[in-house]
Order: sequence, then structure tokens, then C-alpha cells
Amino acid sequence: MIKRNILVPVIACALMLATGCAFGPFGSIYTDVTLPVAATSNDVGTRVGESEAKSILGILGTGDAGINEAASDAGITKISHVDQHIFSILGVYAVYTTHVYGN
Repeated sequence: MIKRNILVPVIACALMLATGCAFGPFGSIYTDVTLPVAATSNDVGTRVGESEAKSILGILGTGDAGINEAASDAGITKISHVDQHIFSILGVYAVYTTHVYGN
């Protein structure tokens, strides 16, 4: 009886940790993916702007990975599409980069 009372919560916690709160191809040990964020009807441009934010230990976060920051970086006024690149190792160190494409 005691084993069953302990086993059920342990399995429930393990399942919650395994599934996580996010969707997509994220790894709990290592992540290096690029995902789409948005697209418009504007023609694909020749300029690419980037903005970046970093996280350390999930405690300290710095930077501006916003779309406006990335567009300003390349002087883009007409955005065609936006992608986000996510790099993370064990959740200890993570870099979020926004790529804005347009003219």
C-alpha cells in the first residue's frame, strides 16, 4: 500500500518533467533549432537583422530578442518573415536569436 502511494506521484512527476511546458522539437539536454515565428505577404528581402537574448541557469536573463530590435539592426522597414533560433545546453545556458528578413 505504501509503495503504491509513493509510486503514483513519482510517475506523475516524471511524466510532467518529460513532457515539459513547451511544444516543438526541444531537447532537455541539448537544443539547437530554428523555428518560424511569422510571415507576411511582403516579398522576401535581401536584408537580415538579428537580435539576441541569453539566459544563464534559468535565473539570469539579458538581451533584447525582439522583432523590432532585429529589424532596426538591418534597417528593415518591410518585414517578409521572422524566424527564431534557440540554442540551449541542459537549460543551464540558452541563447534566443530572432532573425528578421525583409527590405
